[in-house]
Amino acid sequence: MSLDATHNAAIAVPRSKVRVLADVLPGGLARDVVLVAATVLLLIGAGQVTIPLPWTPVPLSLGTFAVIASGAALGSVRGFASVAIYFAAGIAGAPVFAQHTSGWNFASFGYLIGMLVASPLVGYLAERGWSRTISTMAVSAAIGSLVVYAFGVPWLMHFAGVDFGTGLSLGVTPFLIGDGLKIAAIALLLPAGWKLLDRR
Repeated sequence: MSLDATHNAAIAVPRSKVRVLADVLPGGLARDVVLVAATVLLLIGAGQVTIPLPWTPVPLSLGTFAVIASGAALGSVRGFASVAIYFAAGIAGAPVFAQHTSGWNFASFGYLIGMLVASPLVGYLAERGWSRTISTMAVSAAIGSLVVYAFGVPWLMHFAGVDFGTGLSLGVTPFLIGDGLKIAAIALLLPAGWKLLDRR
């Protein structure tokens, strides 16, 4: 298909049906399957971009960025499906989690559970227009990050046998600057996509 044909097909999608950016693409079930499959591969790749930190068993990775951004772009159902497939593959033994880990018996597993909740939540907010402005997208991304922490820190505390304060110092404090940068990037990227769409 030529670029012109692709462009014409995209703008032929009724605006009333465009709730998230993925809805701009034409197609039905086949489109959704391709988007979910591509997002699973994105999650696997992003999870391998890690920086081990010597003072915490939780590595710094791009996993949260990929989960929140894809949830906002795909919406609640496709976003959840992508993370659920990724999660199930790792639980089943595929080395798809950060640092090529799998299963569930490791310190950062709780963050993965949080991602299962954060993705559809961010997608739900995006379906209600929260991905269209910088301010609302930033709030949505921040909420998604907090949800990941809400599951990740208790699991880390249990796994490492530490108290709440230590759990925060191991599982939250080292990642705040990075999460701020991720939230800022998502808050700029998603509204920029809508602006490009509106110029068509």
